[in-house]
Amino acid sequence: MPPPRKQHYGIKHASGSLIHYRPPVSAITQRRHSAVVPSVLTFAVIVASGGLLLMIEKGMLNSVETPPPRANGKRFARNNNPAADVESQILQEIRNRTIRSMCGQRNTPNSVWSLSPLQRKTLLQHILVNDEHRFLYCYVPKVACSNWKRVLKVLSGALVNVNVKMKMDHRADLLFLSDFSPEEIRHRLRHYFKFMFVREPMARLLSAYRNKFGEIEAYQRKYGAEIVRRYRKGYAKAKKIAGNDVTFTEFVRYLIDEDPERMNEHWMPITNLCQPCAIQYNFIGSYERLESDAAYVLERVGAPQRVRFPERQTWYRPVTKETLHYYLCTVPQKFLKELLPKYILDFSLFGYSLPNTTTEYCRH
Repeated sequence: MPPPRKQHYGIKHASGSLIHYRPPVSAITQRRHSAVVPSVLTFAVIVASGGLLLMIEKGMLNSVETPPPRANGKRFARNNNPAADVESQILQEIRNRTIRSMCGQRNTPNSVWSLSPLQRKTLLQHILVNDEHRFLYCYVPKVACSNWKRVLKVLSGALVNVNVKMKMDHRADLLFLSDFSPEEIRHRLRHYFKFMFVREPMARLLSAYRNKFGEIEAYQRKYGAEIVRRYRKGYAKAKKIAGNDVTFTEFVRYLIDEDPERMNEHWMPITNLCQPCAIQYNFIGSYERLESDAAYVLERVGAPQRVRFPERQTWYRPVTKETLHYYLCTVPQKFLKELLPKYILDFSLFGYSLPNTTTEYCRH
């Protein structure tokens, strides 16, 4: 029998499992700082009134500030900023409540085994396993998954530390849930700590577009050339196409015509990859709060102190709000209106506001 885990806190999932969020600061500290967290009260009212999804769809959550990353990727001091930490707990709880509410709808798959064979295959191939620390991680491309894979390789002994310079092999020295028998899968789903990380859906798409069509020749040849043939006038029968100049609008049109369940993993919706209704995740972290959320997960799974989440590389090009605004405003609104429904669950389940791409907004 493994030694007992440290106490942690959470709320009950409809299925009975415990949904975790960061351990709270003391009750006295919470009361002392409650007056300086007005957005927490706002969220409480939203949840009580059942209006969260409506507010998400109307973009009303844009004005709510989320707590910034803390501790520069190191183990954070939970009491360093009690007010922000309380708000993080509330945000996590609201996300969990939203998922429970939407996943309680009729005909929604509520277990791995109620998924279609294709859905189940995709899911199990995206869940990484660490038996020593008893956790499951559903990786989402373009949401820091390469760095998480480095962490898993360090924990398994395949890498000395997360900063080793090497080309990432996304299969070697990693254990996937799909490698196990159904009985072994059930055991791990029942007893292991399960987590995933999410990202604003359009920022994730833009990150994939810039990386794959701007830097990766294999993607340019396989996907870029086909996209140009399909959506660029006069290129339908062209034989030699480099595929390295795909426009963002062409990429959006391609996504509109694709089946979400058969998309490449780099732009497949997060809900299709990780199936948050079929698996009751104990923690759902955010790319926007990556450093502090990653630090929490490492502490929660009992990772050695020497294991730190990697810092971003110097060549990393962030998708800023201004960059995303620029690219989205280059796409005709009729295409965006067709694209957004494919990712609507990623917006609503994980609490992201739909982008504002009105003509007036795009003039600025």
